[in-house]
Amino acid sequence: MVDQSKGQKRQEVRMTNRRLLELTGVLKVESFDSEEFLLETELGVLTVKGQNLHMKHLSLEQGLVSIEGLVHSLAYLDGTQNASKSKGLFGKLFK
Repeated sequence: MVDQSKGQKRQEVRMTNRRLLELTGVLKVESFDSEEFLLETELGVLTVKGQNLHMKHLSLEQGLVSIEGLVHSLAYLDGTQNASKSKGLFGKLFK
Protein backbone atom coordinates (compact mmCIF):
# COMPACT_ATOMS: atom_id res chain seq x y z
CA MET A 1 0.00 0.00 0.00
CA VAL A 2 2.90 2.37 0.63
CA ASP A 3 3.89 2.12 -3.08
CA GLN A 4 0.60 3.55 -4.32
CA SER A 5 0.34 6.35 -1.76
CA LYS A 6 3.73 7.75 -2.82
CA GLY A 7 2.73 7.65 -6.49
CA GLN A 8 5.17 4.87 -7.37
CA LYS A 9 4.41 2.88 -10.47
CA ARG A 10 3.17 -0.67 -10.22
CA GLN A 11 3.12 -3.63 -12.55
CA GLU A 12 1.90 -7.19 -12.18
CA VAL A 13 3.05 -10.07 -14.36
CA ARG A 14 1.18 -13.38 -14.17
CA MET A 15 2.07 -16.39 -16.26
CA THR A 16 0.15 -19.66 -16.34
CA ASN A 17 1.97 -22.76 -17.61
CA ARG A 18 4.06 -20.64 -20.02
CA ARG A 19 0.93 -20.47 -22.24
CA LEU A 20 -0.89 -17.41 -20.91
CA LEU A 21 0.79 -14.16 -19.87
CA GLU A 22 -1.23 -11.39 -18.22
CA LEU A 23 0.32 -7.96 -17.64
CA THR A 24 -0.83 -4.77 -15.95
CA GLY A 25 0.78 -1.34 -16.20
CA VAL A 26 1.02 -1.44 -20.00
CA LEU A 27 1.00 2.01 -21.62
CA LYS A 28 1.52 1.15 -25.29
CA VAL A 29 2.05 -1.83 -27.59
CA GLU A 30 5.04 -0.79 -29.72
CA SER A 31 4.98 -3.84 -31.99
CA PHE A 32 4.19 -7.52 -32.04
CA ASP A 33 4.33 -10.63 -34.14
CA SER A 34 4.07 -14.36 -33.50
CA GLU A 35 7.59 -14.48 -31.98
CA GLU A 36 8.03 -11.16 -30.14
CA PHE A 37 6.01 -8.44 -28.40
CA LEU A 38 7.50 -5.05 -27.53
CA LEU A 39 5.48 -3.29 -24.81
CA GLU A 40 5.95 0.10 -23.18
CA THR A 41 5.07 -0.32 -19.50
CA GLU A 42 5.11 1.92 -16.46
CA LEU A 43 8.39 0.28 -15.42
CA GLY A 44 10.14 0.36 -18.81
CA VAL A 45 10.09 -1.31 -22.19
CA LEU A 46 9.36 -5.03 -21.91
CA THR A 47 10.02 -7.62 -24.59
CA VAL A 48 8.21 -10.94 -24.61
CA LYS A 49 9.66 -13.67 -26.82
CA GLY A 50 8.13 -17.02 -27.71
CA GLN A 51 6.32 -19.12 -30.31
CA ASN A 52 2.83 -18.70 -31.76
CA LEU A 53 2.24 -15.59 -29.65
CA HIS A 54 -0.98 -13.66 -30.13
CA MET A 55 -2.88 -11.03 -28.20
CA LYS A 56 -5.86 -12.47 -26.38
CA HIS A 57 -6.95 -9.24 -24.66
CA LEU A 58 -5.91 -5.57 -24.82
CA SER A 59 -7.21 -2.65 -22.78
CA LEU A 60 -4.84 0.32 -22.75
CA GLU A 61 -7.39 2.32 -20.74
CA GLN A 62 -6.88 -0.18 -17.91
CA GLY A 63 -3.27 -0.99 -18.85
CA LEU A 64 -4.03 -4.70 -19.35
CA VAL A 65 -2.60 -7.08 -21.94
CA SER A 66 -3.05 -10.85 -22.22
CA ILE A 67 -0.79 -12.85 -24.53
CA GLU A 68 -1.29 -16.49 -25.47
CA GLY A 69 1.33 -18.82 -26.92
CA LEU A 70 4.51 -20.52 -25.71
CA VAL A 71 6.52 -17.91 -23.76
CA HIS A 72 10.31 -18.30 -23.89
CA SER A 73 11.46 -15.10 -22.18
CA LEU A 74 10.57 -11.74 -20.65
CA ALA A 75 13.15 -8.96 -20.50
CA TYR A 76 13.14 -5.25 -19.68
CA LEU A 77 15.23 -3.08 -21.98
CA ASP A 78 17.06 -0.46 -19.93
CA GLY A 79 18.94 2.70 -20.90
CA THR A 80 20.95 2.68 -24.11
CA GLN A 81 19.99 -0.91 -24.93
CA ASN A 82 16.43 0.27 -25.48
CA ALA A 83 17.21 2.33 -28.58
CA SER A 84 19.42 -0.24 -30.26
CA LYS A 85 17.12 -3.20 -29.53
CA SER A 86 13.97 -1.45 -30.74
CA LYS A 87 15.73 -0.39 -33.95
CA GLY A 88 16.73 -4.01 -34.44
CA LEU A 89 13.14 -5.11 -34.00
CA PHE A 90 11.87 -2.57 -36.51
CA GLY A 91 14.65 -3.57 -38.85
CA LYS A 92 13.40 -7.17 -38.68
CA LEU A 93 9.82 -6.08 -39.35
CA PHE A 94 10.69 -4.00 -42.41
CA LYS A 95 13.20 -6.29 -44.17
